[in-house]
Amino acid sequence: MRPDPAGMARAVRDFLTAAGLDLQDVNLLDTPTRVADVWANGFLDGYGRTPEEALGKTYPAPADSSGELVVVTDLRFHSMCPHHLLPFTGRAHVAYVPGSRVVGFGRIGALVDLFAHRLILQEDLARQVARSLARVLDSPATACILEAEQACLRLRADHQRDAVTHAEAYEGRLRRDGPLRRELWARLGARTGAGR
Repeated sequence: MRPDPAGMARAVRDFLTAAGLDLQDVNLLDTPTRVADVWANGFLDGYGRTPEEALGKTYPAPADSSGELVVVTDLRFHSMCPHHLLPFTGRAHVAYVPGSRVVGFGRIGALVDLFAHRLILQEDLARQVARSLARVLDSPATACILEAEQACLRLRADHQRDAVTHAEAYEGRLRRDGPLRRELWARLGARTGAGR
């Protein structure tokens, strides 16, 4: 799927007209084109690519890395909620135990962005990242934990302006509440101050 910026600009123009706005206003003259561009290249550019492409080159896992957690925290992301087409932004914390393959740390952020740059719920974003890491890297244990500020919650309800939403997804051994999961949360807690 590839976005159609010209069609999107027409739709934005129609939307603004239906809203009763004057498209000859100097501030709105180029708005349809600008909106189409930011959506096509910043909010919907995750479509048409695969997790394998986002992760890029993978490497054989070192023989002595079995059972060890690889954790990358505070990966900033932005996405769009499919219900109201409003943004949510936040931080992703991603972990995996190497299976047969490993990947560079920066590529994990690229995987988060791949799915975040689609119309997606926060819960589904976490699941897609965890599942893709498990599949592509043949990992026996993966996790994706997201903390976000949802505009659809914060802007539409006065009393929820400070709300932060959390979504967690686990695959493999991390699905069970065992020592490995406790180790992951100990690392995240030490970093975030959770549980203090």
